[in-house]
Amino acid sequence: MNLQVVKLLFKLFSGFDCEASTEYDPVIEISVAEVERMVISEDHLRDARLCYLSAALANYRYRQLLCAQDRSEITFAGKMYKDEHDISLNYAEKMFRDYLHLCSDIIKTTDFVFAAFAKGEEV
Repeated sequence: MNLQVVKLLFKLFSGFDCEASTEYDPVIEISVAEVERMVISEDHLRDARLCYLSAALANYRYRQLLCAQDRSEITFAGKMYKDEHDISLNYAEKMFRDYLHLCSDIIKTTDFVFAAFAKGEEV
């Protein structure tokens, strides 16, 4: 996987210039490592879709970090909560899920949910 391509895609997805700063490097590198562990075979590591998946995952992880910070904003009238981080996190998650689905033939996912049924209703 080409790390420079992942960084360019992260910049496209997030709007943050990761070439001008190294603060995003740990998030990008850990996302690339996580995607590499998902790949079924090492032969698939050259697939361009994995760069998109890694960048989408890095964007999602960075949005999670932003949401974990102080969520209040001080204004003239007092404090108010910022909703734009929640919205951007939701869209980052949707984009990550879309790329995860796009790569479903070359990766193994650990998203497995057990569902129990009792008396015809889902529990």
